Amino acid sequence: MVDVLGVTFALIAALSLGVTSIFVRLGSRSGKSNEIVIATFVANLAIVVPITLYVYYPNFGLTPRAIVAFALAGTVGTFFGRALFYRSIEIIGASRTEPVKATQPLHAALVAAVVLGEALTARNLFGIVLLIVGLALVSREIVNDDSGPTSVSPAMLILPLGAAFFFGIEPTFAKIGFDEGTPVLVALVVKTVAGLTAMLLYLRMRNSLPSFSLRSTERSVLKWYVLAGISNTIFLTSYYAALEIAPVILVVPLVQTSPLVVVVLSLAFLSHLERVTPRLIAAATIIVAGATIVTLTT
Repeated sequence: MVDVLGVTFALIAALSLGVTSIFVRLGSRSGKSNEIVIATFVANLAIVVPITLYVYYPNFGLTPRAIVAFALAGTVGTFFGRALFYRSIEIIGASRTEPVKATQPLHAALVAAVVLGEALTARNLFGIVLLIVGLALVSREIVNDDSGPTSVSPAMLILPLGAAFFFGIEPTFAKIGFDEGTPVLVALVVKTVAGLTAMLLYLRMRNSLPSFSLRSTERSVLKWYVLAGISNTIFLTSYYAALEIAPVILVVPLVQTSPLVVVVLSLAFLSHLERVTPRLIAAATIIVAGATIVTLTT
């Protein structure tokens, strides 16, 4: 039986992820993807840490296995996945990045089936494939559109595809951690600290740490950074809450309906930056069909 609460959290995550993409796109007009990544990390911790300490101190429900699992989730998804995702939005746009990234369900479902032993039926697989086909059609329409901010080459598409892979395997590590009984907020703190640490070490090695500050950053840019951080925190909390109570093969495909949010918001607010055609909207209906099949057959 479908877990209604898990579905609800997954849909909230999809909505907030789509909104985050729009904020990142607007912020990257004058800012840089590295700055946005760091800003969202800081926002995640600023919101989640105080609540976690208040609710769970001193019993955080952590075991060595849980710490390792959530640290790996943070390194894989929060560092590699988020860095590639935001960089892709900066270069090729939100409406192009989201559909390509949404090949994630296939990675997640297969890894979860192999590593976690979660059941993957023929109907599950059909729904996932249908979802990916719809997203591929959206991607093709976007790639063939010469009116975007820049031409999209296969080399550029490696960014959202890489993000899809890393985001796809993250839930498997998260589920391993949740099996230890760790609360959602505690898990988010561990994974975010791990991701932020990995990101800072990487930028330090490349001597490219962001130099922005509250005083030096333009208010118009800072506004989008803050909004991206808040919406990303809502996404992470809802996403992990869904993973805690529902199977990966249900949660991930539902979260990947976020391109629908991006299409609608791009049409409404990014028409001067990105073009959304009727064919894109029509192709997006396949995404809904695929997500519905996955939901009803899980």
